Order: sequence, then structure tokens, then C-alpha cells
Amino acid sequence: MTTTDPLLAQSLGDLLRQWRKHRLLSQMELALLAEISPRHLSFIENGRSVPSREAVLRLAEALGLELRERNPLLLAAGYAPVYRETSMEAPHMSAIRDMVRQVLAAHEPYPAVVLDRYWNRVDANDPAWLFGHGVHPKLLEEPVNLLRVSLHPEGMARRTANLGEWRGHLMSRLRQQVAMTADPELIKLYDELSGYPCDQPEPKAELPGPGEIAVPLRLRHEGRELAFFSTMATFGTPLDITVAELAIESFFPADAETAEVLRATDWKAAVASGAGP
Repeated sequence: MTTTDPLLAQSLGDLLRQWRKHRLLSQMELALLAEISPRHLSFIENGRSVPSREAVLRLAEALGLELRERNPLLLAAGYAPVYRETSMEAPHMSAIRDMVRQVLAAHEPYPAVVLDRYWNRVDANDPAWLFGHGVHPKLLEEPVNLLRVSLHPEGMARRTANLGEWRGHLMSRLRQQVAMTADPELIKLYDELSGYPCDQPEPKAELPGPGEIAVPLRLRHEGRELAFFSTMATFGTPLDITVAELAIESFFPADAETAEVLRATDWKAAVASGAGP
């Protein structure tokens, strides 16, 4: 997969023009969304006018840019970045860490993982050990990338009963993320994952099977086939890049047998017995 990296542009006008074309918007459409005149937007793109900081932020909002992509627009316009990227280990992030751990613990005995923009694991609860069981140790070295763990032939892929279907679902999610962000690192990850072998056909479109309401993950475990569906949660009003890019994926049993296995397992003992995600 290839796409233009807007961050390679040098001027505010170039950045805006590349993002506008990436979003398939005309100058008129973007100007209406940002509540500025088309003439003013044309002057900004041509370098004949320098917008206020508020106007830059309105344009970023109208373009649907994530916080990480908004700072370069501000810098190109001559303004200081507004959004910080704070380490999760920073003292003032303790409230975020505590909240994440509370959500993870409350979801037990079902698996839940926290991931960043690049699908790297930030945290996980004990039942998430299930997904790392039997995975090659190399894939569990930090930073643990959850897409690699899921789709690598020495990862979860060899235990996933519906690999083609699940792979198609994950790759679709990643394609959408690439289309939204044009992030070179995500493009690189997509190209890498596209080269992984898969012995099952990958559907070109996600169509539900009989009685299905979501794409399930069907995982072979100790002679059984466990079935899951998942939900994603993000922070509602983030002002920090790290917080904005955090996502909590919570897995739920898709059938009674899976629920019974999860409730009957001593997850702390399982984690103590070997590597997990």
C-alpha cells in the first residue's frame, strides 16, 4: 500500500492541499466546513495569507485530523504545537493508568488489551494471556505488536480456526486507519502484514454468516474452539496525543462454552506458568 505522506510537505499551504486532496474535498467544501471564505483558503494554500491559530485548528478539525497530525499544521503556520505527547509513565498520567487498570480488571475473567496508534500493547489483563499462549517468544518481545501476534504464522495465526475471516477483518481495520492518517509507519506495518502467508481464503468484503452479528475470533485452545467478539473503547475528550491514541479492546465470549472456560480458568496461575501477550 502506498499513499502520500502529508508530513513531507514544507509549507502550510502544501500540507493543507495534500490533506484536502487526501480527503477528496474541494476548496469550497473545506472552506464551508471550516467556516472560512473560499478566497481566504485559496490565499492560505498559495502562501499569500497566514491564518490565525484558531483558523488553523478549525481547518484541522474540518479535515478530520487526529491530534498527532494537527501539530505539524500549527508549526508550518508559525505557531507552537498545542498537543503534547506524554509518556504513560509520567507522574501526572497516574489517573489515566489507574483508570485503564480499573477497566482491565473489571473485565476479568474475559480478556482485554490496551493498544496504541501502532497496535503496540500498552497493557493487558491476566485473561489476555490466552492470546499469547504458544506464540513464538520473539513476537512477545517489547514492543509487542498485537497485529503481528495475531497474524504472524508463528503467532496466533496457527491457532485461529477462521484465520482468513479474522485476517480480513483486521486488515480492513488497518486499511481504514491508513486512509484516515496517511501514517508511514502504519503503511509499513500494512505492507509487512500483507506478506504473511494465510492458508485460508480472505474475504474481500465482510459479510455475516448465518446468525452472526459480528466477525468472531475462533481460537483453538486445549482441544476446544473458543469464540469471541470484541468492542473498542477510547477516551472521549482527549487533549494529549498519547491519551487520544489509546484504545481498549475488550473481548467477550460468543457462546456459552467459551464463557464457561473463561470463568473456570485460574488466570493468575496461567500467567505465572508461561509467556502471554
